[in-house]
Amino acid sequence: MKIRALAMLILMSSLVACQATEPYIEFNGERFFVEIADDDQERAQGLMFRDEMAADRGMLFIFSREDWRSFWMRNTRIPLDIIYLDEDMKVVSIAADTPPCRTQRCPNYPSTGPAKYVLELNAGQAARLGMGPGDQLSVGNLQLP
Repeated sequence: MKIRALAMLILMSSLVACQATEPYIEFNGERFFVEIADDDQERAQGLMFRDEMAADRGMLFIFSREDWRSFWMRNTRIPLDIIYLDEDMKVVSIAADTPPCRTQRCPNYPSTGPAKYVLELNAGQAARLGMGPGDQLSVGNLQLP
């Protein structure tokens, strides 16, 4: 019994240590650990073909400069909030509750202004947190360009 408890303690502390070094985005005291998509291939793949994403997870797309952005949901299986952020990590606009798209012709979800970063979270998170244009997000364990 003691060995099982010790093994569980080691496993739990390794998970906490892993999260302690993972990049994250924070808003209103809530933290989302993010995968980084910072090259063309990673940005093109995004969250395609995934059947689920944990509630405290997301993906941060990083671009070299601010510009008008437009995302789509082709081959994305989970509904998402697409949050466009300027170079200061302030919300430019949000495409909330974007539905999955499995057809050849999927709608685009454009930003309403120039964005350097795009954050994808599970659908409904932005509304649940009361997030809107002008809100400031913070970043941890990540050096942004």
